[in-house]
Amino acid sequence: MSEEKKESNPTSGRAAELARPNVLTLQPYRCARDDYDSGILLDANENALGPASLPSNSLDPYDNGMELERYPCPYQRGVKQLLCDYRNSKGSNIRPENVFCGVGSDEAIDLLIRIFCTPGRTAGRGDAIMITPPTYGMYKVCANVNDVQIQTVPLTPEFDLQIPEMLRAVTAETKLLFICSPGNPTAKSIPLSDVRKIASSTYHGLVIVDEAYIDFSSTPSAASLVSEFDNVVVLQTLSKAFGLAGIRCGFAIGPPDVIQLMNNVKAPYNVNKLTSDAAVNALQNTAVLEKNVRDVLDQREIVAKELKGLDFVVKVYPSDSNFLLFRVKQNANELYKMMADKGVVSRFRGKELHCNECIRVTIGTPEENRKFLSMLKSVYGEITA
Repeated sequence: MSEEKKESNPTSGRAAELARPNVLTLQPYRCARDDYDSGILLDANENALGPASLPSNSLDPYDNGMELERYPCPYQRGVKQLLCDYRNSKGSNIRPENVFCGVGSDEAIDLLIRIFCTPGRTAGRGDAIMITPPTYGMYKVCANVNDVQIQTVPLTPEFDLQIPEMLRAVTAETKLLFICSPGNPTAKSIPLSDVRKIASSTYHGLVIVDEAYIDFSSTPSAASLVSEFDNVVVLQTLSKAFGLAGIRCGFAIGPPDVIQLMNNVKAPYNVNKLTSDAAVNALQNTAVLEKNVRDVLDQREIVAKELKGLDFVVKVYPSDSNFLLFRVKQNANELYKMMADKGVVSRFRGKELHCNECIRVTIGTPEENRKFLSMLKSVYGEITA
């Protein structure tokens, strides 16, 4: 029997108090691999003759070592243990039962809203999430898809949380409070002391800390708070610092009762074997990750210095991430579009709160960064000539 997906749901604790009643009474789907994963497997209607094809680099010579004709492990135990080992080496204290593995962190965002928020926004009722714009857009998208209300308490113009205002604005219906740290598009980390203040306050819902960019930041991960608080859930991904956006692998790190509900509600085999294999290799080779992070940070410093030296750049925001947010004097949207049409693509963020005339640029290779800076100067000159 699986260690993660159990037949009974939590009957006490924060998850039992907050989750939707229909989720708490859910009888989880039991897939074949919940029961057995070795032996002569004739239980899942797989094709025992083997796969019709393999990844291109496994065709010649033919190598089906991953047994792609078989369903993957539903709970990715090996990946979870490796993530725990790495995060614990950085100051956390988590175990596999604290970890949900999914299709990027976006799956976790959607699952958390589905599990804890009762729909009803369009009818003027139901539960809510709280967000702090400018922030990652998928919180709002997932809330709208699930017909859940959205409460907003903006960041300050310096991109700090307004904690007193947030705590005044929450209601009994505010089940999830999302904090993006480092922020997107802000690039600014939220101090752990701020997360601690909210987690230890009278707010009774879950505090969701989205740490997609945490490996670029000097601020410690909020995963270190999971063993201390029963209401903190941390989202992480292999898409950014690990350089594996193409495999779509992400995590929720939280209290076991929350993680149990996520495992109960998720699709049976949500993470495929190809993704799992790449994730294991990455988590076993974190020296490569750490070298790449150092190289990105070195380049970020170079690009920031160059931007600050341009007379048409009004402000370059401090960054705890692998991108820079900067403001130009005028015509940011036109600048972005002309550069994209010429083959160098950044992102216009001028419609976001506090981000008028702002562009967000990812730190690329040294050559890509040089081309970006050169084209930025030439195109801005064309626009303002």
